[in-house]
Amino acid sequence: MTDQAQAQPMSRSLFVFSIFYGGMVCIAGVLANKQVALGPLAVEAGIFAFLMLVTTSSAVAEIHGRETANRLVAIGFIPLIASILLTVVVLALPASHEMPQERQDSFNMMMMATPRIWIGGIIAYGISQFLNVTIFSRMKREGGSLLWLRAGVASVLSQIVDTLLFITISFYGVFPIANLLLGQMLAKVVLSALLVPTLIYAFVAMGRRLDGNPPAN
Repeated sequence: MTDQAQAQPMSRSLFVFSIFYGGMVCIAGVLANKQVALGPLAVEAGIFAFLMLVTTSSAVAEIHGRETANRLVAIGFIPLIASILLTVVVLALPASHEMPQERQDSFNMMMMATPRIWIGGIIAYGISQFLNVTIFSRMKREGGSLLWLRAGVASVLSQIVDTLLFITISFYGVFPIANLLLGQMLAKVVLSALLVPTLIYAFVAMGRRLDGNPPAN
């Protein structure tokens, strides 16, 4: 048999989740430019894309296994790094004379970042996402049958690590970061605990339906 004949086609759920995951990787940094108020909590809006990332990788781990989920996270570096490089190129190109100056200034303010911020984002993404898959899968292997609990715990712990790494790498020595760290960790932990346990059931059910399998009870 040829290699082409032996190759297994990608499942519909993995195809859909991979496209969605790549989009969330790219948009997270853009959304992070806005800080939103959720009651008493103040959090950068990139958290919503990050919650989609941890939910997607957990759903892939649940349906297709830890190894496949880790490959998804690894492939996520491609759109992440490509989007950063493309941003650098676009910022370096001269703006059209027809573009109003206020729009140029707004675009530059939103998209420009220091090398430390970009590096911090790449490192925080990789470590936190691999950690999320590892915790989620380890809890399942050790008998954790509650999907919502595994997803919630993995998301909370990966959010803490993501925040610690990103803020420390990006801003340590620039200004005091203790209050920023504590505030962002608290906000992200609360959102993870509230949203991810519900989202994971929706994602797993959708994935199983895409693959033609009935949702598990």
